Amino acid sequence: MNHALGLLPAPRELRRTAATVPRETRIDASIDPGLDLPAEGFELAIDAAAASLTLRATDAAGLFYGRACLAQLRERPGPLPGLVIRDWPEFARRGFMLDVSRDRVPTLASLLELVDLLARLRINEFQLYTEHTFAYGDHRAVWEEASPLTPAEIRELDAACAERFIELVPNQNSFGHMERWLRHGDYRKLAECPDAERPACLYPGPESAAFMRGLYDELLPCFTSRRINIGCDETFELGRGRSASAVERSGRGRVYWDFVAELATELQRRTYTVQFWGDIIREDPDLLAELPREQLTALVWGYEAPSSDRPAPGGFEQSLPAFAAAGVEFYACPGTSSWNSLIGRWPNARENLLDAVVAGRRHGASGILITDWGDFGHLQPAPISWPGLVYGAALAWGVDSNRELEMPHALAQAVLGNDRSLAETLLRLGSLYQEIGLGAVNSTALFQGLLRPLERELTTRGSLRANGLQVAREVLDETIRALSSDDLAAREMRQAARLARHGAWRLARRHGLEAPDDRNCRADLLEAIAEQEAVWLLRSRPGGLEDSLARLRRRLDDYAR
Repeated sequence: MNHALGLLPAPRELRRTAATVPRETRIDASIDPGLDLPAEGFELAIDAAAASLTLRATDAAGLFYGRACLAQLRERPGPLPGLVIRDWPEFARRGFMLDVSRDRVPTLASLLELVDLLARLRINEFQLYTEHTFAYGDHRAVWEEASPLTPAEIRELDAACAERFIELVPNQNSFGHMERWLRHGDYRKLAECPDAERPACLYPGPESAAFMRGLYDELLPCFTSRRINIGCDETFELGRGRSASAVERSGRGRVYWDFVAELATELQRRTYTVQFWGDIIREDPDLLAELPREQLTALVWGYEAPSSDRPAPGGFEQSLPAFAAAGVEFYACPGTSSWNSLIGRWPNARENLLDAVVAGRRHGASGILITDWGDFGHLQPAPISWPGLVYGAALAWGVDSNRELEMPHALAQAVLGNDRSLAETLLRLGSLYQEIGLGAVNSTALFQGLLRPLERELTTRGSLRANGLQVAREVLDETIRALSSDDLAAREMRQAARLARHGAWRLARRHGLEAPDDRNCRADLLEAIAEQEAVWLLRSRPGGLEDSLARLRRRLDDYAR
């Protein structure tokens, strides 16, 4: 019955009555602290007998969500149905994190549009994953070609979020993934491996801690949040350079945590709750037991769907119990499965998100953080991430009422102007990777086929299905022809399909199957690069664009002129 009304998210409790009330019936809305519902909960009653419409909420956020629910009902034609809705969130923290450091930095206008979408989906935490794309005053050399977010823009975005009951949480990676800093001469002295070709990890010493504190001093005043995500994931170089003797003496985990704790303790003194990625420390139960129980949140990430025949990397039933046993606050952090895919991995996203919320509920996660990454040039446009965002946000609000969400309707309603056909196309594109027979972790064969030189092996498993690849090519051809509208989302989807088709052509060539010759491949890729640039600039800034396009331009060398 919930889904028949088309509400998004579908409410936990909905009771219908036969009668209706006029659409223009005035609402009586109020905050009722005595209402028997959790925080952010609301009760909406459309009473035909009394010809009344009442909304009661536990707090201002609940009132906001209740009014939004009523607005959805008023979008339907005809009078309002008689009903009582009681609704409240599954998880107190429902977040979305967008990568703005792998070349693609959205314009402020597109970020503000995203905030409106997040509010409709009842997301209450938003993060912009940052490595080098904030305009720090004394570090121009690092960000000057990246079109960074400025302090004034962050303050404007923060205010827009606050109006919609969203907390904009500062996010600055602080240990690993610092290559965009350490590539510059003045910063190499902070690297664990300063003589490496591409150093990426800070040396965990006092000078690095002081450097990060200086960045926090400038970043944090732009936000009203009392939380900060300091990252600290994937410190691959740790122990291979300047900290080698310390790691040999004390262990890699201890050296890692001592540095993270130094950063966190200073921030906690400033009354911040510190978030950090849990991938390193979850391997060390002794260190987990040491973690403070206050002002610290571990972000436990995993992006692959669980499998009945193969333990999936990041399965949340495997990764969450250690944090629960340690008594540490933690979020479960799944992903949209958009990155390294060109057109998405919707079936993987669906199961990964469901795994996160079900395991998160079972093991006591305080929040869900849906992540949207941009590895290897952030080639995928925004619409490719929408299925995962919409479904994940609905699950984070209510697992049981949204598990079987009717996705074509939900996508059409939330982001595609009620164009169900476009929603179905988006979901079909996101499922094409399964046709090919080649699987990959956090990637697809179409993506790898596009970006890897023809003479290099792909990091895939399984065997190519020639008939499946042909099906994918036919679907991509038809999608490119059908999406002739100048609508922005349609144009972005058409471009994503075009890149995926070129990847399919290259897969066919690798396996000796029929494919366009060098001349036609080169011409197609040149046209695709030009359209990628044009489409990119409709939502994103120019900084980083050339770095991203260079990955495509390098593949032109694979074709004879």
